[in-house]
Amino acid sequence: MKPHKLLRLGRFLRPYGLRFLLLLALLMAGNLLSLAAPLLSGKAVDSVGIRAGEADFPGVFRNCAGMLGCYALSSLFHYIVSSRLIRTAQAVSHDLRKAAFNHMSELPVDYFDTHPAGDLISRICYDVDTVNATLSTDLLQLGTSVFTVAGSFLMMLLLSPRLTLVFLVTVPLSAVLTRVQMKRVHPLFRLRSKELGALNGFAEERMACRRSIRTYGVEEADLRLFGQRNDAASKAYYDADRASAALGPSVNFINNLSLAAVSVFGALLYLGGGLSLGSLSSFVLYSRKFSGPIREAANLLAELQASAAAAERVLDLLDEEPEAADPAGALPVERLRGDIRFDHVTFGYDPARPVLRDFTAHIPAGSLAAVVGPTGAGKTTLVSLLLRFYRPQSGTIAVDGVPLDAYSRDGLRRRLALVLQDTWLFGGTIAENIAYGAPGASRERIVEAAKAARIHRFISALPQGYDTVLTDEGISKGQKQLLAIARCLLTDADVVILDEATSNVDTETEGEISLAMERLRQGRTCFVIAHRLATIRGADRILVLDQGRAAEAGTHRELLAAGGAYAQLYAAQFQS
Repeated sequence: MKPHKLLRLGRFLRPYGLRFLLLLALLMAGNLLSLAAPLLSGKAVDSVGIRAGEADFPGVFRNCAGMLGCYALSSLFHYIVSSRLIRTAQAVSHDLRKAAFNHMSELPVDYFDTHPAGDLISRICYDVDTVNATLSTDLLQLGTSVFTVAGSFLMMLLLSPRLTLVFLVTVPLSAVLTRVQMKRVHPLFRLRSKELGALNGFAEERMACRRSIRTYGVEEADLRLFGQRNDAASKAYYDADRASAALGPSVNFINNLSLAAVSVFGALLYLGGGLSLGSLSSFVLYSRKFSGPIREAANLLAELQASAAAAERVLDLLDEEPEAADPAGALPVERLRGDIRFDHVTFGYDPARPVLRDFTAHIPAGSLAAVVGPTGAGKTTLVSLLLRFYRPQSGTIAVDGVPLDAYSRDGLRRRLALVLQDTWLFGGTIAENIAYGAPGASRERIVEAAKAARIHRFISALPQGYDTVLTDEGISKGQKQLLAIARCLLTDADVVILDEATSNVDTETEGEISLAMERLRQGRTCFVIAHRLATIRGADRILVLDQGRAAEAGTHRELLAAGGAYAQLYAAQFQS
């Protein structure tokens, strides 16, 4: 992991630094007790003696009791550390997940245009859970292994420095082998996390369009695509796990060689009088304590690589540049008159291929302005620019004579209300969904907005009325759009933007919404984007977009009389 990412991860751990230090102290105490047990075991062996009648049974029982006490206290300390570490790891994961989600709310819209939702969900859920698993379990095992290895090595040096020379050969060999393996494994775990994110993104996308898939009868083709993504993810998992699985047996083989060497050379030292039987027994136990954690640490390193790869993906998200901050001295927005002016605006999602070209238009305050034109003409792009989701490459956009960038971003957006063609409703009650843009709105205001949007009758017919919890079943797209319009009506916005807001309603409801829009526009500027021209015939000003430019502008009657692009669109809809 790169140093700056380690530093950033360290910021999340800093508030828990004291807690980690206390747990570290308990862990050391538990390991010291565990390391004392083999020494007492060796003393118990020496108390037995090697000749008849030499046994010191009180000494045997005393050392055995001390050994059992050490193991019992060590287990208790490890349990305390483990339980507290789980809670601490959950707190860290909570903070990390919250930081990632909060940061996503600050990212510019174009970031979400290029990153699938499933991949982002995978980072916030799966990757954070992987980090949590390391902090709650792997970190404890790794800490235990480090203390046990260091303590065992020290005790072996005290018991027999000559016999400890065996490990001066095997330990460096294990370290070199582990380092070589880790360099190969880390990229594989990064690829594994990436492929899983791609698979989640594909699955999330396909789950959202099951009806279309079945309508077109492309289940088999879709399954083949899923199979390809699934195969790629499975292969990435297999490659990473296979590479990491080879490390444990390799280190274990070296450890077994060291244990065999300890047994042989230890026996020779005992026969030569250089080591007592009890000391040899203790040394063998310490050698097993020394070798076992090395093997476990080698296996843990694979999991740590997975955790490091997951943490990097989360930190990559946190490293993304947020939406540009408001300039110093940005104007607060209390109210807007709603006078909107586009002045020679040029913009393209790819600057080499502009969507809007030298676009100029003026929408007076309090007017109902409509934008029409063929698909791809740049109608929705105007809305994105007005909401400061994107910034034009050239030209200016001003509201009430003030450039958009001079306003505070959040203040500006709160004075704008938007109804999109693709409605968004969450899994709450109907009343909660309508009041989403106006938290704390009274039930009377919610009902009034629903009546204005012509959805009150439908809601009243439901068993729980406004307290009905929304699901995908039992509510049509048109009804969802009406709920979104009611949400817009409830806000106290100064500028209302409807982007194809009537595309999913029938002709009768469309007429009712036209009447609702007449009431909605009172004291507000209304900006309507429409393909269906019936709802905008009463607009004060209609702009006709063609290839990113304002081809025509005028009222419905004026544009029909001109016989230009608008007249052709109108004829295509109503005179065919």
